[in-house]
Amino acid sequence: MSIEFIGFIGNHNSSEIIPRTGPVVDRDYIETVSKAHEYAGFDRALLAFHADAPDSLQIGQHAASVTDRLGIFIAHRPGFTAPTVLARQFATLDQLTRGRVSINVITGGDQRELVRDGNTVADKDERYARTHEFLDIVRSEWTSEKPFSYNGKYYQVENAFSLVKPYNPKGIDIYVAGASDAAIEVAGRHADIFALWGETYEQVRDLVGRVKAASAKHGRKPEFSLSFRPILADTEEAAWAKADAILQRAKALLEKTGYKRGDEPINEGSRRLLAAAAKGPRLDKRLWTEMAQLTGAKGNSTSLVGTPDQVADALLDYYDIGIRTFLIRGFDPLPDTLTYGRDLLPRVRALVAERERSRVAAE
Repeated sequence: MSIEFIGFIGNHNSSEIIPRTGPVVDRDYIETVSKAHEYAGFDRALLAFHADAPDSLQIGQHAASVTDRLGIFIAHRPGFTAPTVLARQFATLDQLTRGRVSINVITGGDQRELVRDGNTVADKDERYARTHEFLDIVRSEWTSEKPFSYNGKYYQVENAFSLVKPYNPKGIDIYVAGASDAAIEVAGRHADIFALWGETYEQVRDLVGRVKAASAKHGRKPEFSLSFRPILADTEEAAWAKADAILQRAKALLEKTGYKRGDEPINEGSRRLLAAAAKGPRLDKRLWTEMAQLTGAKGNSTSLVGTPDQVADALLDYYDIGIRTFLIRGFDPLPDTLTYGRDLLPRVRALVAERERSRVAAE
């Protein structure tokens, strides 16, 4: 695995600068943006999970049906679907798509949202302990060649077994996110890829180091993913002007888009983004934090701003820290997807290939 790009498939066309005007499940949009990601050369595309949103597994099935090669990266929140059932659902879709499925395991840091689906585990460390048991069972369901039993605090199964297994021998990639100590412990045990939001070089080095140390205790070596909202233009001055225009439009539309900043976040990832934003709107080479500051860093909300060459160079810096996957999406989702495919992805891949050639030559 040298370098991989993940995009984002929304259920409808919307963002911090685009209020939704169509249906909640906009079939035409889902099909168009899915095909756009495949055309643009993305490796996978994420489908998010929210307590008030369409079911990501079913949207993922449809996205897979209208594409041929695009990986379908489906977010799932443990605690609401039995792990044995979830394992068979994903393995079935993985067989039907010939190995295009991966899972983003989101334990959830906001109890106010979790209770909408009936979550009764209020303590975050307990939720991560539940995720650990959940993934133990999911892995066993995917790999066990005979019935198995599991007696945990949160899950108990007797003689569980699945006839359907993942399509590829290596199984289905599991992504784990989170910045708390409990999250990192779970990642150390289970993550094939650990996912971070777009932070400063220093923050990324710190978190990558912590996850590597936690993983080493279990003899594991995960890959790392980083999320950004790149803002590109022909000149650096034009790119920063574009970023400011995006910010001003987002401010004007806060009531309509629902991104208005509310209570202070209780998840560690958002706190880390806001801590970076408190140091200034522009950090490192071209990390832009003002959208995170505006929205309360509720999700992937930091950007790299500049020309395609400048942003590619900044992504290469993160590659040198150890990042091998970049999850990128724009504020104008569909046209930005095509722009990234034309102007950014090829540049980053060329830089990474050159970096790897230099590394091999030096050995």
